[in-house]
Amino acid sequence: MTDPIAYRRILLKLSGEALMGEADYGIDPKVIQRLAREIIEVQRAGVQVGVVIGGGNIFRGEGLAAAGMDRVTGDHMGMLATVMNALAMQDAIEKAGGYARTMSAIKINEVCEDFIRRRAVRHLEKGRIVIFAAGTGNPFFTTDSAAALRAVEIGADLLLKATKVDGVYTADPTKDPAATRYDHLSYEEVIHRDLRVMDTSAIALCRDHRMPLRIYDMGVAGNLMRIMRGETIGTLVDTDG
Repeated sequence: MTDPIAYRRILLKLSGEALMGEADYGIDPKVIQRLAREIIEVQRAGVQVGVVIGGGNIFRGEGLAAAGMDRVTGDHMGMLATVMNALAMQDAIEKAGGYARTMSAIKINEVCEDFIRRRAVRHLEKGRIVIFAAGTGNPFFTTDSAAALRAVEIGADLLLKATKVDGVYTADPTKDPAATRYDHLSYEEVIHRDLRVMDTSAIALCRDHRMPLRIYDMGVAGNLMRIMRGETIGTLVDTDG
């Protein structure tokens, strides 16, 4: 007998860089196909799944701005990059037998739907995986902030941030062998210790709406389902710490 599912609805945040795999740019088909299969697995287990994907594997507005480009223009380019990633994920999910809808925070009706909260919730209730593209639709806000915002808007039980490390550490574990992993943190600890789990705006939004956040290693196959079954994987950030 399998363990019962611990969550009714989740919001999964994937970085654009996560889609690159071992490449330097773009999307690794093997990575996106594996992620699509894991997302479908948890959806079929009874979890309603929303996804926010970054665009750092194609364009990063902040980096372009640092190189001299107008920040607003750079951020708009970054939003379009997230739409490209979202469409790629939608395609991967549908090829794997799932049902997905991409909803954009900027109008791009020829390729995807506009984000409308009530429609997004209805898609989730009908068993469709909803991929939220174009961040918040505003410059100067990261896709971390978009993930926190969408999680609150759809009434998610948990916000998940999929990364390349197995949680939050006292220091960068690739540079400091003495770094230790936190199992549990409060929002205030993350902000005051400047742990850079997500940007401060995202953490503050989670704190204000008591949205629990779990950071985990997306590179380990099956981790997403294990979390859905209530296993303690990665680092949990909530009000208690």
